[in-house]
Amino acid sequence: MQRRNFIKTTSIAGIGALILPGSVFAGTLTTKKIRIGLIATGLRGQVHLDELLKRDDVEVTAIADPDKRMVEMALKLFEKHNKPKPKIFNEGDYDYRNLLKLKNVDAVIISSPWEWHAIQTTEAMRAGKITGLEVCGAMNLDECWEYVNVYEETKVPIFMMENVCYRRDILAVFNMVRQGKFGQIVHGQGGYQHDLRNVLFNDGVQPYGGGVEFGEKAFSEAKWRTDHYVKRNGELYPTHGLGPVATMMDVNRGNRITHLTSMASQQAGLTDYIEKKGGKDHPNAKVNFKLGDIVQTMLKCENGETILLTHDTSLQRPYNLGFRVQGTTGIWQDFGWGEFNQGFLYFENEMEHSHRWADSQEYLTQYDHPLWKKHEAKAAGAGHGGMDYFLINDFVECIKANKEFPFDVYDLATWYAVTPLSEISVASNGASQEMPDFTRGKYKTRQPVFGFDYYE
Repeated sequence: MQRRNFIKTTSIAGIGALILPGSVFAGTLTTKKIRIGLIATGLRGQVHLDELLKRDDVEVTAIADPDKRMVEMALKLFEKHNKPKPKIFNEGDYDYRNLLKLKNVDAVIISSPWEWHAIQTTEAMRAGKITGLEVCGAMNLDECWEYVNVYEETKVPIFMMENVCYRRDILAVFNMVRQGKFGQIVHGQGGYQHDLRNVLFNDGVQPYGGGVEFGEKAFSEAKWRTDHYVKRNGELYPTHGLGPVATMMDVNRGNRITHLTSMASQQAGLTDYIEKKGGKDHPNAKVNFKLGDIVQTMLKCENGETILLTHDTSLQRPYNLGFRVQGTTGIWQDFGWGEFNQGFLYFENEMEHSHRWADSQEYLTQYDHPLWKKHEAKAAGAGHGGMDYFLINDFVECIKANKEFPFDVYDLATWYAVTPLSEISVASNGASQEMPDFTRGKYKTRQPVFGFDYYE
């Protein structure tokens, strides 16, 4: 609690500059509009593009994507918002490098397939482009160190674009944690518990239109994402569950993850789905998918907390990220989201030791985060229940105000590292894996910045 009180009174004062003096990027920002290029304009990239094109303080000057169909879909958004068309780079996988040469691009947002994240991000940093990077997990641990090393070499910053941290109920719980409502935090849970079978497979014509194809015969994410399920077994998508809990536990800002262990169930869900949709004789029914249907990863923090992540995307289930925040004086469990929210809270003293859950809505309303109260109207209609407005807004406003991003390269490296470490742990029958300190000791003095409207 002493650290919480310290954070409450000093965090805003301790926020640093986004672009440090002496950086290769310092002093080159446009003063009127942030000029942004998009690398990858698939369905997720188009959500970011739609938010950017709503703004008067942004100009999207260039887009790069080898998939001409996705480029055509993206260009329709420029027409929708009556904005000038960008320069287009779609001549092969590496044409994005020509986008990075443009002088009228201050920053880029990368929403490409996971295996492209490291090379595109580090090349963008070396080209002097502030980078917003979509989420996943690293291909290997060396990539995580590469992000850190290139940042420390160039001082060009990265924003880890984890939108779930901005979910309204999660920000309200974050607000309660910051105010000491849960007492001393002991344990957190989260995950990616989302039936993705109709994302991993389709008919090659539309993303969610049925069918059991993946790879070159498929459309959108099924072209590439499913291949990771064939080849890998671990926590493939850690940041949705880890990001919100990490902010509440001050990971990399006074605390750090020290080690983890992972276990995976057998695979049955994807094969069953293919057999039911395409028949037992379909060639994809014979594919040996390596990823277990349920992957559980337990992380330990230096300050004593534990975090449990669950990856569950291959079986039938309702959507639910399964958050839990538990401390000495309270507990919150998330059993849904949005109109299906069935979250519950329990505060022993207030509820007179009733041992009965209370509906969370009254508390979530009472502790609604100031950011949501202030920006609710602007967030209306934005992707993922408004979360994507806050994500893009923090990216743009931090650049404009030269304030450090709420999630930076050290968060990126740590959150991404969960994936390769979990793969090693699963392959080693749950053997514990050490989490590197990507901050090289700086976590001891770094102050939290997430959750503050500090750029105005």
